[in-house]
Amino acid sequence: MLQPKKTKFRRHQKGKMKGFTKRGSEISFGSFALKSTDECWITGRQIEAARQTMTRYMKREGQIWIRIFPDKPITKKPAEVRMGKGKGSPEYFVARVSPGRILFEADGVSLAVAKEAMRLAAQKLPVLTKFVVRRDYQEESI
Repeated sequence: MLQPKKTKFRRHQKGKMKGFTKRGSEISFGSFALKSTDECWITGRQIEAARQTMTRYMKREGQIWIRIFPDKPITKKPAEVRMGKGKGSPEYFVARVSPGRILFEADGVSLAVAKEAMRLAAQKLPVLTKFVVRRDYQEESI
């Protein structure tokens, strides 16, 4: 499960997610990418599930880059606890995702394989996504 090794503070405030992403909206490493069209919190477990699905479908060919990391702790109080007595303890970590953010990138496989792998990965995520291809991509004919 993805989580930071060390954090400056144990608990964070919820915060607001508004507007489009400022960084991480361009394809940097691969030829194909999965881009978010919605805002959402994505947990470390969801990222790992999507990654496993992609690698299994691509049969470990090519390469995958994960462009998001869960660094925001989400706290929970135990069940049936009265109000007050402070904030709960951290349960899991999430990555904040706003519209336009690249979630995953892939390279080294054909367009059809990458498209299907990304589609299967998108089903594991709680955010609406779209498949994008690098502008200068050309399919090699064998």
